[in-house]
Amino acid sequence: MTGERLRDVLVALLVACVAVGVAPALGGLYQYLLLPVHAWRNHLGDAAPYLPNVAVLIPAWNEAAVLTASVGRLMRLQYPAERLRVYVVDDASTDDTPEVVRALAERYPGRVVHLRRDQGGQGKAHTLNHGIERVLADDWMQALLITDADVIYRPDSLRRMTRHLADPRIGAVTAYIREGSERPGAVARFIGYEYVTAQACARRAQNVLGALACLAGGAQLHTRENLEALGGRIDTSTLAEDTVTTFLTQLDGRQVVFDGSAVVLAEEPDSVRALWKQRARWARGNAQITRRFRHLWFRPSRTHRLGSFGFGLIWFSTYALPFTLVLASVGLVGLHLVSPGTATGLFGTLWWVGVAAYVYVTVTALLVDLDTARRSWFEGLTFPGFGALALVVAAGFPEFWPVVVPGWFGLELSDAGREAMLLLLYSWPALSMAVAHVVRAVEGRRWVGWLSRPLLYAVGFGPLLCAITLDAYVQERRGAAMVWDKTEKTGKVAE
Repeated sequence: MTGERLRDVLVALLVACVAVGVAPALGGLYQYLLLPVHAWRNHLGDAAPYLPNVAVLIPAWNEAAVLTASVGRLMRLQYPAERLRVYVVDDASTDDTPEVVRALAERYPGRVVHLRRDQGGQGKAHTLNHGIERVLADDWMQALLITDADVIYRPDSLRRMTRHLADPRIGAVTAYIREGSERPGAVARFIGYEYVTAQACARRAQNVLGALACLAGGAQLHTRENLEALGGRIDTSTLAEDTVTTFLTQLDGRQVVFDGSAVVLAEEPDSVRALWKQRARWARGNAQITRRFRHLWFRPSRTHRLGSFGFGLIWFSTYALPFTLVLASVGLVGLHLVSPGTATGLFGTLWWVGVAAYVYVTVTALLVDLDTARRSWFEGLTFPGFGALALVVAAGFPEFWPVVVPGWFGLELSDAGREAMLLLLYSWPALSMAVAHVVRAVEGRRWVGWLSRPLLYAVGFGPLLCAITLDAYVQERRGAAMVWDKTEKTGKVAE
């Protein structure tokens, strides 16, 4: 093979790397294009007023700070009192949780039940199974609502969820969990915007596809028949028990739907370290799910839609995102070294893709949830990070950073300086994940802790999540112990 031919092959491979690198953006854009269809293709037409006997299951380990508010709101739901019972499964708590639950049981006799586990620390799924065994032993329960100790339900949320169970084809329903801290910090505001994209938007698109990726762990309503068909137990072999339940329900031919008008509020982590612990667990769970259900990806079935191309595109666009960011950087840097003209042309073309996806997704997400938009509009705009936004500007206006900006200060970059700037921009997709580790490292540190928030906005919440996901994959590959680390809550949800 001649040198010129070898160069052409290398250029083609590098272009392919860049194409694969931007593919997840197209996958994400695909589900947003489905959003308008949800106005016509949803389950509301088959829903009807329906008020079954609902048992609410709350797993609780050291949740004394939040239980009084969350259970109190459940007691005040717009739902017949005689049709609602709350079971708090106390996972051998060492704080005042037992006393708090006993006080609630005295305040609401017959409506609040305290279930105490002598052996705790086995994980959420084991705690839930302890409660499920109890409620299934009683014929009274017709539907089971699984929630978290800190989740606050709006008055009409449960009624909106149960109406879907009037359709016998439905096995489970999930609600929209909105970040609801009274005074959210930067991380919590980013999570608020993320939940709009990952729940309010993505799950509406999945409703259109007829395949739901996950029942929200703090807002999942099951029919009794669905629980019994699943064996009367929640999966304990993974870190994503809610996703396993969601998949198994649909594989058995029962439908799962999302109701975005059923809104519940939850307190989410407001530090990068707490977020890292939580999301690493989630990402490891998703890796386990991907492996466990590898036989169904992109294999259409008459009984479910999980194997459809559309659902697979959405799933893997998220699952593979950390790897594709690295590929994008490798492709752009390699092209710049091998064929600078090709790199510049491709970079400019990607500008249109990046701008279109960014503007459409951001505007759509902020319009879907105006309450969150008012709290987190800046985090929505900066979700990709200032570094990524600088990359977009560089693609559309190549002279802006190397010529215009230095010119404001009466400077002129040398050829070496321009080269270094281009390499920095091209490598930023991968580099941003490395800097995300710095954000976690400096957070809370003396003298340098103040840098964590500026660095977070520079890196962006999206790349931070990718860094966490990649770290989780490494943990999973190494066979790290499956530990269900509890996310600490303080009871600061705005009621």
